[in-house]
Amino acid sequence: MAQPTAVSQGWPDDPVPLAPETAPVPEYATGSLGDLLPTLVAGQGVPGFTPRIAELAPADRNCVFLIDGLGWEQIKDHPDEAPYLTSLLGSSRGGTGRPVTAGFPATTATSLASVGTGRYPGTHGLPGYTVRNPDTGELMNQLRWKPWTAPRAWQPYPTVFGLAHEAGVHTAQVSSPIFEQTPLTQVALSGGTFHGRLSGEERMDFAAEQLAAGDRSLVYTYYSELDGAGHRFGIDSDAWRGQLMFVDRLVQRLAEQLPPRSALYVTADHGMVDIPFDEQHRIDFDEDWELRAGVALLGGEGRARHVYAVPGAEADVLTCWREVVGEQFWVASRDEAIALGWFGDEIDERVYGRIGDVVAAAHDDVAITASVNEPHESAMTGMHGSMTPAEQLVPLLEVRS
Repeated sequence: MAQPTAVSQGWPDDPVPLAPETAPVPEYATGSLGDLLPTLVAGQGVPGFTPRIAELAPADRNCVFLIDGLGWEQIKDHPDEAPYLTSLLGSSRGGTGRPVTAGFPATTATSLASVGTGRYPGTHGLPGYTVRNPDTGELMNQLRWKPWTAPRAWQPYPTVFGLAHEAGVHTAQVSSPIFEQTPLTQVALSGGTFHGRLSGEERMDFAAEQLAAGDRSLVYTYYSELDGAGHRFGIDSDAWRGQLMFVDRLVQRLAEQLPPRSALYVTADHGMVDIPFDEQHRIDFDEDWELRAGVALLGGEGRARHVYAVPGAEADVLTCWREVVGEQFWVASRDEAIALGWFGDEIDERVYGRIGDVVAAAHDDVAITASVNEPHESAMTGMHGSMTPAEQLVPLLEVRS
């Protein structure tokens, strides 16, 4: 399939006009979530991997603590609620004090697949919250895995965890028991042993135990409740701030238990933006006849939309979306988005049709909701998905022992 061209990695404050080429593309191959595990296992001597994030030093024992929804900018904006995390900001990305990028779209299913497979959305094939299944023509929710699709047919590549386990690295995932049997875990995070633990404190304690269980260890642990509070109440809410305070204590608890020769990396799958509840900031696709014209399916989520056109209407849909929302969204055709590298450095043939005929990524604090077809998602306060710094930049905080 098409190979993307090189683009600038800058983060423009206010790109004008909102041409697709002005979107700040994730730092694939040098500083994205898909580059983390390959870098860590390369340092552990696992065959077939080379370091990609040049700033990271090898460690015999590596633990990745992924906190759902904890963006780089959210940590910087809340030093009082997160004193320990704030103290680690200078350690990020190998002591450079810089974040890494999530990948596009900046959403959980996509990011977890990038982390676990060491690949980018265009190859692992989970390029959004919901995408069209080219074989059935239906929308596939890749987080909920509905409608059912054979997991290994949808994402056939091995995980880094599995390859590390085969190479003799002690490998473990420590997370909520509800995630053990999910298809997303199977295609993105399987390999080694899954250990279900209910409370955050139990996960931290057991992750430290698993880290010490091998001379070479790769341990992954996860916390989701911060993201849930942000979606429901927003990142300026007391509920979200309370969750951040709890997360801060969890990170410190784990860091204080690291066995010798260990590195702990604290990261996230995406950040978040609060979207005001008014017509200026929430554009309802289900009530907007211009945006609906020629559209067969609307995929993705409010800030990162895949738009699937009626056959023959692709050019008209692209033109219309640029005219209606082009000042607030980067709007690209499928081939433009691929060529610009939005989904990584290559696109597998099986993934090409999952990407929208038109792809729209929010620049402003706006969202394209769908009140009829997506009532739950449309009611969320906090949203994510696009390439803005608040969504795209995630920490890579480091503690060593």
